[in-house]
Amino acid sequence: MGVEKGTYALVLSLETEAEIAVGKFGRFAFPSGYYVYFGSARSGLRQRVQRHLRPEKRLRWHIDYLLQQARVVEVWYIDHSQECLWASAARKMPQSQIPVPGFGSSDCRCPSHLIYFPLLPSFEVFRQMLGGQGLGAKKASPISFLSRH
Repeated sequence: MGVEKGTYALVLSLETEAEIAVGKFGRFAFPSGYYVYFGSARSGLRQRVQRHLRPEKRLRWHIDYLLQQARVVEVWYIDHSQECLWASAARKMPQSQIPVPGFGSSDCRCPSHLIYFPLLPSFEVFRQMLGGQGLGAKKASPISFLSRH
């Protein structure tokens, strides 16, 4: 049985710098590197991640626009809602930057739910930043996440 609700992080690789129009939010320059996007699902965590992984979809959320250029390399997840806590922990990691203020965080007070790293961020360092709150966090490749859930 899969995880019904929870928090997820999509770790994205953007191989070349790109200027991307994020719907009505505006055009932004995204440097090459890695991005971690934090989201949550009140039900159907597997379905939400699966939707993000589909190449063809209606562009609805900020992340949908970035996913047209970037590819998902890892999925981090947990079975309860910690989206803002996770984004806060990632902002404290070494070399983290906020590439687009307000990205993915229009329904909360977080500065952004998208964090940029020039190098692949470490899941273990992320879990350390979460402290006791990170004990249930898991990491998977996109394919293994979908096959497990």
